[in-house]
Parts: sequence; C-alpha cells; structure tokens
Amino acid sequence: MEAIRKLAVIGAGVMGAGIAAQIANAGFPVLLLDIVPKDGEDRNAIAKNAIARMMKTEPAPLMSAAAARLITPGNTEDDFDKLAECDWIIEAVIESLEIKQALYRRIDVVRKAGAAISSNTSTIPLAALVAGMSEGFAANFLITHFFNPPRYMRLLELVTGAATTPALAERVAVFADHALGKTIVPCKDSPGFIANRLGVYWMQVGVLAAIDLGLTVEEADAVMGRPFGIPKTGIFGLIDLVGLDLMPHVNASLAEALPASDPFHAANRDVPLIRKMIAEGFTGRKGKGGFYRLRRDGSKRIKEAIDLASGDYRAERTPTLPEDAARDPKKLLTRNDKLGAYARRVMAHTLAYAARLVPEAADDVTAIDEAMRLGYNWKFGPFELIDRIGAAGMRALLAAENVEAPMLLATAAEASGFYRLHGARTQFLGGDGVYHDVLRPAGIVLLDDIKRVAKPVSKNASASLWDIGDGVACLEFTTKMNALDPGIVDLIARSVALVAEKFKALVIYNESGNFSVGANLGLAAFAANIAAWGEIEKTLAAGQKAMLALKYAPFPVVAAPAGMALGGGCEILLHADAIVAHAETYAGLVECGVGLVPGWGGTKEMLARLAASPALPKGPMPAVAQVFEMVSTARVSKSAQEAREMGILRRGDEIVMNRERLLASAKARALALAADYRPPEPPVFVLPGPSGKLALMMAAGGVHRQGLATAHDLVVAEALAEILSGGTADPLAPRDEEAMLALERDAFMRLVRTEPTLARIAHTLETGKPLRN
Repeated sequence: MEAIRKLAVIGAGVMGAGIAAQIANAGFPVLLLDIVPKDGEDRNAIAKNAIARMMKTEPAPLMSAAAARLITPGNTEDDFDKLAECDWIIEAVIESLEIKQALYRRIDVVRKAGAAISSNTSTIPLAALVAGMSEGFAANFLITHFFNPPRYMRLLELVTGAATTPALAERVAVFADHALGKTIVPCKDSPGFIANRLGVYWMQVGVLAAIDLGLTVEEADAVMGRPFGIPKTGIFGLIDLVGLDLMPHVNASLAEALPASDPFHAANRDVPLIRKMIAEGFTGRKGKGGFYRLRRDGSKRIKEAIDLASGDYRAERTPTLPEDAARDPKKLLTRNDKLGAYARRVMAHTLAYAARLVPEAADDVTAIDEAMRLGYNWKFGPFELIDRIGAAGMRALLAAENVEAPMLLATAAEASGFYRLHGARTQFLGGDGVYHDVLRPAGIVLLDDIKRVAKPVSKNASASLWDIGDGVACLEFTTKMNALDPGIVDLIARSVALVAEKFKALVIYNESGNFSVGANLGLAAFAANIAAWGEIEKTLAAGQKAMLALKYAPFPVVAAPAGMALGGGCEILLHADAIVAHAETYAGLVECGVGLVPGWGGTKEMLARLAASPALPKGPMPAVAQVFEMVSTARVSKSAQEAREMGILRRGDEIVMNRERLLASAKARALALAADYRPPEPPVFVLPGPSGKLALMMAAGGVHRQGLATAHDLVVAEALAEILSGGTADPLAPRDEEAMLALERDAFMRLVRTEPTLARIAHTLETGKPLRN
C-alpha cells in the first residue's frame, strides 16, 4: 500500500477543522471540504472561515502560521473529485447515518484504490455505517475517533470492522501515531466505544449523586478531582467545558444503542435544572455560564456557582478537604460524611461499570485505562484506581452501595490486583485470569519503565541520573514543576563527570508535564529578603558554570523538552548540542517578566544562534535587535515549530509529534552525535557598543510612550540592552563568552536589588501571574 502523503477532511466544523489543523501541524497537505453556503458568492466560505477562525482561537489549533498554508479550503460540489488524490479521507459531518452514507456513496465513486476512509463518529456503530456499501469501500473503511481539541488530546480510538483490511488499519494507525502524535487505543464496535461510554456514565452518576446527597457543585468537584487523580474541573467543571447542550444528545444516543440491561439506563435520569439551563443559554463556558460563571460588577469579576437545589447563582465557595483525604482515595472513601458518601456512590458505580466493559468494549483493562488517562486526563485509569483502593477496599465499597461486582473484579481480588511487576516487566491481569506483559509499540522507550526496575546512577532530592542503555545516560529533574535549584545545578556538574567516565552521551529529559519552568524564584526571594546577595551571586555563578559544563562536555548533550521550558529551562536547551523537542514545547527566556534578565548564559546563547542564522542580515544590530525584542517582552513559543521560528531550535533540531516517542528519538540523536563528537568552538561576539544600546532604548522608549511598557520595564530593558550591546567597551573589540557572562551577572545583580523587581517576584510566587509595575 502507498504511504499516506495527502489527506482530506470533509466537514469544517470545530472537530473537522481541528483534525485538518493537526494534519497540517504534522507538515502534510490536507483538503478541507464543506457544503456550499446558501448565501454569498464564495462557495468555499465555510472552509475558509473555519481556517480563519482557527488562526484566532485560543488555545490555538494550529502550531504555526505556516501550518495554516497546508490546508486547502474547498466545497463538496466543486472539489469532490480532488478526493481521488488523497490517501486518507476523514469524514467529520453531523451524526446522521443517512447523511453519512449518502456521502460515502459519492466517495466510493471517486476514491483511489487503497485509500483509507474513516469516520470521526462517536455514536454510530461501524457496522451500521458500512451496511449496504460496496465490498471495496467496507474493506477500506474504519472509525478514527479523535478527541477534542485534536491538537492537544492524544487519544485516538480506532475501530475496525470484519471487512476492514488489516494492513490498511495498520497504515492509518502508524501514521496517526508517528505523524499526528496520537496514542492508538483499539476499541470494539460497541456504543460510545471506550472513553465516552465510561466517561459519560461517570458524569451522569456524579451529577445525580450530587443532587441526591445535597452537595454543592464545588464540593462534588473537590471530591471528584485531586483525591482520584482527576483534573480539578471534576465533573461539573468538565461539563461546563464540553457544553451542557451536548449532554442530552450523547445520553439519548447511548440510551438508544445500549441494551435494556445496561446500568447506564438507571443513571440516565432527566435533570430539570439542566433542561432549564440549556433553554436559557447557560450551556457552559461557550454560553452565558454553566454550573460556574463569571459575573462582572463594574471592573470586578465575581466567580459564581449554581445552587443545585434552587437553580440560583451565588458566590463560589471553595471547599477544603482534609489533607489525608485529598491525597489518599482510601481515606476519602471511608469518611463518614456526605463527601465520603458521594465518593462511594460515584466510584462504586463507575469502577464496576468499567469492569463490565471488558471484553464488550475493549479486549483488556489496559485499553480502558489508557482511554481514560488520555481522553479524560485521569492520572490513573479505573483499574489502576481499583488497585490503589485494594481488593478489601473495593469489596467494602461495592457492598456499601449495593453494587453487584462483575466477574472481572472477583478475578482481580483473587489474583491480588490488575497490575503487577514481574521481573523487569509490568503485567496486567487478563480476562482469562492470567497475567500478560504490558507491551509498548516498537520505538517507544519510557523512563518510568526503566525506573521501575533500575536504580539511579546518581541522585539527590532535586534530580536523578539514569542509565537508559546503549551507553546513554538520562538526567531527570524531579522538583515541583522541575524548577531549577542548587540541587539540580549540583547534579548537572556531577553528571558531566560521571557521563564522561562511563557513558557515550547525555539526554536531559523527564516525563512530567513540563521540562522546567525555570529557576526556583522562592529561593531567590528568600535570599533577597535577608539580603544574602553573596549567596545569590554564588548561585548565579554556579548556574553559569553548569551550563558551560554541558556545552563543552566531551560528549554530546541532547535536550528533550516537552511542555514549558522557561527561563533557566530554556537556557539548558540553548546550551545543548541538539534539541529533540515534543511538538507541544513552550520555550522562552521569560526573566524580564519578573524584573530580571537571563543570568545563566541565555542572552549570549540566543545572540550567538541568531547571529549565525541565515534568515537575518549580517552585521551586529539585526541579531541584537531581535534578541532584545524577544527577551524584553518575555516571549514564549506556542509550539516547538514556533520555537524554531524564534531561533531557539536550530535547523538540525528535531520535532517529535508523539510524546511517548520523545526519549527514544533523543537517545538515537545522542548516539548519532557520539560517533564522531567534538565540543563546539567558543563563540566570539562583535557587538554595537553604546550606540547600539541607545538605539535599543529609543525603541523601548517608544513602547513606553504608547503605554505598553511600565517605568520598571524600561529599567529592565536598559539592563538587557547593556548586555546585548557589549557594555561600554570599544564596539570594534570582540567579546568572548566570559565577558558576556560577566555582563549578565552584573545586570542580574543590579536588578535583583531593586524594590520593583522584588515586588514582581513576590507577586508571581503568590499569584502565578506577572506584575506590571
């Protein structure tokens, strides 16, 4: 079969357009078709408007402006024959079997042999979709259920039929994995597939239980949040996010498709409050509000929540769970109050229902756990939660709620859990009562798997160094948000010596949500408050030394970021020999936002990169001006592709779409570099001197006069301009790396002593937001 090179999406609604955007994000051309509008001269207006809307949407469906240019808008009358050029055609029209099949009959006429056709349906069985279609169409058809928004949600539920060609399904799955960054979860052709089947049931049970037990929406969401590893939106916040108006449609679809014996029917009770809210436009975040809303009172924004009994809004009240209950689900489930009763009611029914779905919706428990982790952002899948509660706790839970235990739960209780570590392998309990190895797809290496069976080469409270095989070590940060502290700086220095002695290369990587949010501001604030200026300067110098040790190590260093790589985290990227970045990497030197400048070599490294860029004119000012604008505004990339456009990633650096393939790709790059490695030559800087600084400050002054910069912004900008212009030295005299680092240290230490900078740091620590002072 031919490789997938060109794709089409039919249906330019939010979902279809989002799928087209992710295809374009991956660098592939995609045809986006919709119907011809009844009014207007532009027959492609619906698809064009969808693309234009995505350029303005936040969070952005598109990773860069360049990606938008890979989407070709069209319509299903004039451009239908162009589907013959496509290797994969994705249908994302309304959930109507009649409309879908009419479209399929047209596609069957024009499609090229071997082209894959899939539906993004979440409610209609595959068997119904292909009923009456040609054998050739059925052989090339499958369901690919993307989750919204397609750029950010990693789950792709894949459903094949009896007639689907296995090689075609494998080709689609491999493309969706490698190119689109999706984790593929095979599903049975059953109603709602996996994630929505269980997730909708969980939400429905949660809403009814909160009403029956007299909880507030805030209490319900606090219980169905952190204690169970569920996002803080809980149930009511999640419904607001997806839209209350979707609930009746999804519930009706499941009610029609599921047999009368299914427990969903008992939970599918009419809720008059929800009907009233939808009728009045309170459909969640996309409407006038939902279970939560923001009300404006003059310049104030007041957070409110709805009273489930009266239907009236009142000021939001944040409940506080006892710390033990917030951390341990077993403690919460045994509480003798309404919060414990709510936890028992919802989780007893939800976990028992999950057990019913094997093998009806999925072959094994791993597929259900994966679907809920990725589709609903649960930290633990339902069977992982059952193991955390324990067999005895689960029996007590089901008995308390008078819920019948499915056979699978009894089997797990006898076998002591759904998961176990057997030698070097994680195993899961199958429906046959036997443990089977959890298998990763080829090319996926996870640090968590290595950590289960290995001991670190070196570690402290802030970081660990791991042997990941083939002569490659991995440095992992382990602080909160991976904020950089003296422990990390110390282990960087020790790791350079250890890797030089025992390994070929080093990868800097972790599997938490963010690579690093930068230096630990709390430590800096504490030192400043006791006027420990010498300690701050010592930490600054140690960080600079550690960065240089990485840069000039006798082995290659590859940084593998995902999520935020800010401030010092970005400086680590800039000092690595190569970057292999997950597509969702948000990098930038953000120190000016807290009244400081990059202090660990970030300014000089950014300057060196842009000075060498063929995209900029030669001479001292173009690179200086671009770095000044980027750093003074604390600009952060919205994707790895944008980080490349900013110059943080270089041309040879890689972008990996699938998060789970990041470590393996970084390791491969490190080994390739190790084959004939030599450390880089130290850079030499030719800078514009005082006249260049004057030009930069004239530009900053203009921004200040427009009201877009504060007085202290100008102070910070001047310190940055001092570094970038090379200080007061002769502009014709080259500056070496040490001179640039000295300028960074001097500027940093001047700023950290100012009251406005200290106020910015304190405000950021307290609120997580910048202070404009």
